[in-house]
Amino acid sequence: MLRIDFTQEDTDKLHYERYHHPHPVVQKKMEVLYLKNQGIKHKEICSLCKISKTTLTTYIKQYQSEGIEELKKINQKGQVSELNQYSDILKDYFEKNPPSSVAEASNAIEKLTGVKRSPTQVREFLKRTGLRCLKVGYVPGKSVELGKIEEVEKYRVEKLEPLLKEAIKGEKAVFFVDAAHFVHRAYLGFLWCFTRTFICSPSGRKRFNAVDLLAENKRTFVPVWSSCIQLSSLSK
Repeated sequence: MLRIDFTQEDTDKLHYERYHHPHPVVQKKMEVLYLKNQGIKHKEICSLCKISKTTLTTYIKQYQSEGIEELKKINQKGQVSELNQYSDILKDYFEKNPPSSVAEASNAIEKLTGVKRSPTQVREFLKRTGLRCLKVGYVPGKSVELGKIEEVEKYRVEKLEPLLKEAIKGEKAVFFVDAAHFVHRAYLGFLWCFTRTFICSPSGRKRFNAVDLLAENKRTFVPVWSSCIQLSSLSK
């Protein structure tokens, strides 16, 4: 069995690169050497990583010759991706406009470069450039912009309340349709990004329970934003 004396620095690098290196082949190499570092038998390493004994021996000799940097070299032959020449442009664009899906990234790439690629090819390109699909996080803060608050208040005063006053007088009918439960926080998805994205959002502890309704204006039904009012006053 080939024996290697790993330094603590190399052990830490192997552990990091097996998850974070952008190329999957290099990740596998790092995983193989990390398992070797942990004292796993060669037969078990081959079984876990789905490689042959010859491939395992090649990885070990690469590490013995020039260390971790040698493992990062990719000697696979193949056609160079046409997207590589646009790497800087796309990196800059995706850093400012992280896509939420591979399909969105594909559309952006086609618009910017004129190059159309399959979702699988785009996904591999994103990984090669250092992008990862990460869940958006949030930090405590105000999630509603001042302009939006003013817009809602204007709707309540100029449109909603006049409709409800006419309904109370019997000039219009108010129909209770369904319950709505508003949670005061942001619901977050995933973005392809270089570093995890955080936005300001309330904690979600505040909850508004309201009832949706429609106001009938002759034969026309006008939708009403029930979240803007206290419906308890309508029952009086």
